[in-house]
Amino acid sequence: MSASELRICAVGDELLSTVGDARALGWLGRVVARTRTDAATVLLPLSVPGETTTGLSARWEDEFNRRVISAPDVDQRLVISLGHNDIVAGLSVARSRLNLANILDIADERRISTFVVGPPPTVPHRAREIEELSAAFADVAQRRRVPFVDTFTPLVDHEQWNSDLAVNRGPFPGQAGYGLMAWLVLHSGWHTWLGLPEDV
Repeated sequence: MSASELRICAVGDELLSTVGDARALGWLGRVVARTRTDAATVLLPLSVPGETTTGLSARWEDEFNRRVISAPDVDQRLVISLGHNDIVAGLSVARSRLNLANILDIADERRISTFVVGPPPTVPHRAREIEELSAAFADVAQRRRVPFVDTFTPLVDHEQWNSDLAVNRGPFPGQAGYGLMAWLVLHSGWHTWLGLPEDV
């Protein structure tokens, strides 16, 4: 990475925030803390509780534009954190796919490098629906060659994840759960996306 500043604008629902985490880091804070770069890192997490992909699609570009710096030495990136609110709101999988596709297509047109983190299994009784949604998001991202982290499959039967949800009374994890999400992101192409050596 040759830029002097790395600016990461992250959009998503409450899973992007630190809700439920006594250390107030969430998964994103843990990931950035483990990202070793010579560039000054500016993290801009922009979460909206209960947001669906429809709401995200409507707001992300304005949020990003407000934080853009027109400077050749600033590497500006977009992280999209997806949750299960589309299911709660009754959106069809087809609509969810289209919303994400629209975001990624606009980002691609603007040459904004984007990284997508899929929904984890935060609501056990809706696991099948979240799995279907995650697979749909993965397909949309992969068709556009955008990095996608599947957090559902590794965590759905993970003992520590499920006990963390139970202790926290869900649908948000605690420190252990956010740590698991961070580990998945760090080991699913994060450093490659940033043009950095893999974390060991």
